Amino acid sequence: MNIVEIIYKKKNNQALSKEEIDFFVQGYTEGKIEDYQMSALLMAICINGMNDEEILNLTMSIVNSGDVMDLSSVNGVTVDKHSTGGVGDKTTLVVAPIVAALGGKVVKMSGKGLGHTGGTTDKLESIEGFNTQLSQAELINQVNEIGLCNVSQSGNLTPADKKLYALRDVTGTVECTALIASSVMSKKIAAGSDGIVLDVKMGSGAFMKDIEAARELAQKMVTIGKGAGKKVVALITNMDVPLGNTIGNSLEVKEAIEVLKGNGPKDLTETCIELATYMLNIGDGANCSKLNIGDTPDCQNANKSKCRAMVEEVISNGKALEKLKEMVRFQGGNVEVIDNPDLFKAPLYKKEILSLDSGYIKKMDAKLIGMVACNCGAGRTTKESSIDYTAGIVLNKKVGDYVEKGELLATLYSSTVENFEAQEKDYHSAITFSNDLPQLEPLIYEVIE
Repeated sequence: MNIVEIIYKKKNNQALSKEEIDFFVQGYTEGKIEDYQMSALLMAICINGMNDEEILNLTMSIVNSGDVMDLSSVNGVTVDKHSTGGVGDKTTLVVAPIVAALGGKVVKMSGKGLGHTGGTTDKLESIEGFNTQLSQAELINQVNEIGLCNVSQSGNLTPADKKLYALRDVTGTVECTALIASSVMSKKIAAGSDGIVLDVKMGSGAFMKDIEAARELAQKMVTIGKGAGKKVVALITNMDVPLGNTIGNSLEVKEAIEVLKGNGPKDLTETCIELATYMLNIGDGANCSKLNIGDTPDCQNANKSKCRAMVEEVISNGKALEKLKEMVRFQGGNVEVIDNPDLFKAPLYKKEILSLDSGYIKKMDAKLIGMVACNCGAGRTTKESSIDYTAGIVLNKKVGDYVEKGELLATLYSSTVENFEAQEKDYHSAITFSNDLPQLEPLIYEVIE
């Protein structure tokens, strides 16, 4: 067996065996296969795709390239949530405390942001003192104690994925469903949770631009999860418009706190409630398995209705907010900022963006708006870039809102950018107006179980 034969086979649109997939994943991870050879194979996979068996074998080969978290000593069913990346997506900060407040066990490994998409680790590290680097023993002890933790990806989990993604990033092979699905699910499976809720973003601010592509990715990932013995559900959610009213690290933490107080924007609140409902349901935090009401679709809907009611209750009674405070306290963060978000470090500069037109906002280019926030200092243009935790955007108007000329559209913030001329110009170009009230897209397009 050699890599050239495998490249030829996939170039000719033939399925690869488990042994062939293990050969190239292990060989590339160990440096025995050259970048140019792996680039050729990745391009052949992008062009010709992979069947479900190949994708599962690729995923598990990536999982087995490194360590796998052993969460067997966690007392209960563990559940994780993963978003495929969006703008203003601070849902993890909301849903994890909700599920933990209801008895769920949430083990969340998050990443740092790159480009127009934010990272949960960056948001949490905007809280002074918050430690995202926990050992496995510390992680398990914390989850057993309070029901949740949120840590950065570390250790030797999926080293093959790290190498493959770095190569995909420079060879035009990032946007390939088979490779995205195996990359996402390998990390989730290696993280060790029993259940996984996938938030598959679709729209201008997401990798998946249309429902067909998003559905294909969601179905592939659910199939992988089933093949790996995990409970998996995927929600296809709207990312044509930034989620919530803030973009940027400390700004998004503040908004997450407002959601947990019951005062958050409608789109963010509803999306979080739906995600938390499914996390609770598959993680059995609501003890639905003890209801003895069967496993038919009607019974499952009854389970979800019970879970949703419980999710809404822990928001209204403040228990979810208290759980967030517990997590911040356990991981060394300054809990006072949760009670008083004004204690977050204030940005040095701000710029109000006034509308150049009158009319209804018909469309927002979420990716371009995300890049505006990034260029204010809220994100990274390279993995080595530093970020400004104070930077970002507050959105005063969104799709469906009527705006008068000269009215406030948004406010830009930064401590590293003083002249916002380029960012203001880009923000204006990201907004499309109409004389007619646009039809709003749903927040949740589909659920795939």
